[in-house]
Formats: sequence, structure tokens, C-alpha cells
Amino acid sequence: MAGIIEFTGTVLIGPDRERHGLWSVDGRLTFNRPPAPPDAVLDGWVLPGLVDAHCHIGLGPGGAVDDHTAHAQAMTDRDAGTLLVRDAGAASDTRWLQRSPDAPRIIRAGRHIARSRRYLRGLAVEVDPDGLVEAVRKQALAGDGWVKLVGDWIDRDSGDLAPSFPAAVVRDAIRAAHDEGARVTAHCFAEDTLDDMLDAGIDCIEHGTGLLPRHLPRFVEQRVPIVPTLINIATFPEIADRAQGKFPRYAAHMRALWERRNERILEAFEAGVQIFAGTDAGSVISHGRIVDEVHALNAAGLPATAALDAATWAARDWLGADGIAEGASADVVLCEQDPRTDPATLRGLRHIVLRGRQVR
Repeated sequence: MAGIIEFTGTVLIGPDRERHGLWSVDGRLTFNRPPAPPDAVLDGWVLPGLVDAHCHIGLGPGGAVDDHTAHAQAMTDRDAGTLLVRDAGAASDTRWLQRSPDAPRIIRAGRHIARSRRYLRGLAVEVDPDGLVEAVRKQALAGDGWVKLVGDWIDRDSGDLAPSFPAAVVRDAIRAAHDEGARVTAHCFAEDTLDDMLDAGIDCIEHGTGLLPRHLPRFVEQRVPIVPTLINIATFPEIADRAQGKFPRYAAHMRALWERRNERILEAFEAGVQIFAGTDAGSVISHGRIVDEVHALNAAGLPATAALDAATWAARDWLGADGIAEGASADVVLCEQDPRTDPATLRGLRHIVLRGRQVR
């Protein structure tokens, strides 16, 4: 059972807000000193547990993984400081992990929904356009308030990226999800897909490599955030090399998207689009790499504090999860140095506390 932990370092309750004096009492944070002495005293710069806003626990390269593997994925993420995951689609049911006291908190999106024969085999529910609305309603009820669409993928007939579903069907599907109280996010690589998604009232965009200047005012006005998954976008040249012989147009498109990835995300950030950190771990990207994504956002031009915010305070607020506040769950990490000025300190976390229990 969780006891009392005293945190003696600087407490970062926001990107520009700090204070001293924080305790965990029976798994809950408090700024009021408890009457009993602490069971443990931890020193360091305290910030909320990191957030991976695009992760796939329970998913492997071939689809669903067994419970042992899913648990190992969750532990790898936790041990890297990720204490909150927005799972953007998993082929296996991971609700049992939500009840595990040693696993990160998981906000599930049910399964991906993709166009039939237009996605990686075994990863998604595949439907034709006339089945999209029904599939969205089902996944809206199966997840924790999120639905994930595969907005585009290679169309082998045209030899390039193309939207997965007609625009009118996407509008109906997103309306259906909203009727069920769920938000919708979509995998989007190509430029034109973003127009369809914004027209349809999408709530979030994953990757967003096709972002163009014409999109920026709409993202800001409609308050649609982007989760770029830059460490996944780094694989585009390899994807293009594999496709070059059979689909040269697609290969050239993927290389062009990769070449402008950093420029586009920086333009979005400077325009006022919300950016959140996500790794896309699960099928190709290994788990436990949220710090790599924070560094990738910083390398793309986001200030260090903004890159950190994308994986901490702002991300938790967006997902409706507590940060560091009176009575919040004691889900925090402690760094050696101030992570706002030295992001490298995230690679060697001094301590990790989850639900008031010290796991490092």
C-alpha cells in the first residue's frame, strides 16, 4: 500500500509555474505537510508523468499480441517515464491493463478502422465505405472516448497516397462518433486528406505530414491538434526505398513529405496549432521512446519548454488527466536538472512514482 513520500526538489506545476513542498499521501498529491513522517524522501525536479499521445499497447507487427507481450510493452513505456498513454488503436483488448496497478494509465481508442485491403494486414477493423458509420459507432462504444480512422494509405491502382473513404462518408462517421460522445482522430499522411478531415469536423490529426499553409488557419480556428510522431516519420525514406520499384510516384511523395516534416510542424506550432508528443510505438517503432519524440520536436524547432509541454502539462490537460494538483493521483517523474532548459535530463530520470508507489 502507498504510504507517504516527500518530494524535496522544485515542483513544476506548469511550463512557467513552480513551487516547493509536495507530498504523496496514500497515492494522492498534496501541498500540505502530513502530520506523519515520510516513508521516503525523493529529491529532484518534479514534473507530471510523461504522456505518449499516440501509442499502441497490445499491438505488434502482425496484429494482436499476447497478454505477456502487452504487459512488457506497458512496462517499457512506464520505465521510460510514460505514465499516461493515449492508445491510438490496438488489435487486442487491453482493458485488463487498465486495472493493473503497475501499468501506465491508458486511454483506449478501440481498434483502428481502415478501408478494406488498404492497410497493414491484421492491425485494423477493415470496412468498405458503406460500413464505416456502423464501425465507428461500435468502436466509439468499445474505447474510452476516442475513435481512430486510417484517413489515407497507398492506393495501388493510382500508385500513390489517396483518401481511404469518400469525404461525405467521413462526415457521417465523425458525426456518429460525436453522437456517441467520442472524439475522432485520423492517420493522415497526404495533403488532400487533411481538407476532407477538417471539413468533416475531425478532433485530432495523427502525423499530419501533408500540412500546407492553407490548412493552418483552419487547424487554429477549429482547435484541431496534431500528434506528429516524428520518430515514426523518420522511417519514410526506408518505406520509399522499398516501394520505389513498383510504386515510384508513391515513393517520391513519401520522400517529399519526409523532407518537409520539420518545417511543417514548426510552421504549425508558430501559427498556434497545438502539438502533442506521440511515438506510434507498437508495430514498427519500439516502446519506451517518448523522450526521443520530445527531442525530435525540439530538433524540429519547438523551444525546449514547448516540446516538454507537448508531453506533460498541455497533453494531460487536453486528455482530461490530472497533472500536479491537490488531490491528483501521484503520477510524477523526477529529473536531475531542470528539464525545461536541459531536455537531456529526461533520459536519466532519477525517480518514477506511479499511483503513489515508487517504481524507480
